[in-house]
Order: sequence, then structure tokens, then C-alpha cells
Amino acid sequence: MDEPVLDVAACVARVRTGDEESARVLLAHLTPLVMKIVRSHLPRRASEEDLVQSVFVKVFTKLDQFGGAVPLEHWVSRIAVNTCLNQISHEKIRPEFRHADLSEDEVAVIENLATESGDLPAEQSLASRELVEKMLAKLNPADRLVINLLHMEGRSVEEVKQVTGWSTALVKVRAFRARQKMKKHLEELLKETRP
Repeated sequence: MDEPVLDVAACVARVRTGDEESARVLLAHLTPLVMKIVRSHLPRRASEEDLVQSVFVKVFTKLDQFGGAVPLEHWVSRIAVNTCLNQISHEKIRPEFRHADLSEDEVAVIENLATESGDLPAEQSLASRELVEKMLAKLNPADRLVINLLHMEGRSVEEVKQVTGWSTALVKVRAFRARQKMKKHLEELLKETRP
């Protein structure tokens, strides 16, 4: 049997009057969305549970500010993304990584990229994912966010625009510049592997 569809507007109205059961229902409804956003934008030293809790504290304390002009999920997404970005900005330290900092598997990926023009072997997919994560960590929070949303999550420019509040042009420019920075980091690593 299908689960009944939640009337979000009615639920929000009941939460605003102090209905704790409606708050629990709304929390259960929004938790998968917030968890997905936090997991994809989790700062290195932050606890996933702490960050999710921070998002929900902000959501419920600012619920009176929700006007209903956009779907609640979009409003909550923006709060979640901004909470993650704020946490990342508090973790200002972005240490550089060098060839010596890479694992053996990641070195193999770099060497493969330096010598081969085809796709990476399947057994190197985990190492290449880890390498991409390290390269993403070198980007500033906004650049990392746009790359994560567009390329890791496969969202459209329009969806990124809705989540971040940026203009279409800003999304495209930021994505281009972030890709260029990642390419430069990769080229630096490739230089280190060449004799």
C-alpha cells in the first residue's frame, strides 16, 4: 500500500503552532534530503550527525521566515548547503598535497593518466575517486560546491542555481574556473611523475 503524500504546507502550519507530532513528521520527511546534501558537502573535520543537527536547528528556528514562495525542500536545501559552506569556511586550512602524499593506488592512477590516453582500468576506479576527492579538497568551498553539484551529483545548472541562489552565468563561470583549477593541480602531479 502506498504511503500517503505529506501535505507540507499544512504540516508547516501545525509546526508553527507548536505541534510536536507534526514537527516529527516534518523532520522524518526532510531527513533524507538533508542527509544527502550533508554527505555530498561534508567538510573534512565535521561530524555528519552534528552538521545535520545544525541544519535542522536552523530550519526549525527560521520556519517562521519560510514564506512558501518556493517548495519547502528548496528552502531547506539552501539552508543545508549554506550550513556546509559555513562549516567549510571555518576549516580554512587547505593543505597542499604533493606526489609524496598520494597512496600507491593514487600514484598508479596518475602514472596511468600520464602514459595512457584511454579510460582507466576498473581496478583503479576507487583510487581515482580518492584522487578527485583530494583535488576537490584543494578548491575553495564555492568551487567545490559547484563541482560536487554539477559533476558528482549530476544536477543541472538550473538546479544548482536554485540550491545556491547564484545566477546561471555565475554557476557556469564558477564551474569552468573550478575545472581549470583541478586541471592545473592534475598537471602539476603529472609533471612529478614524468622523468
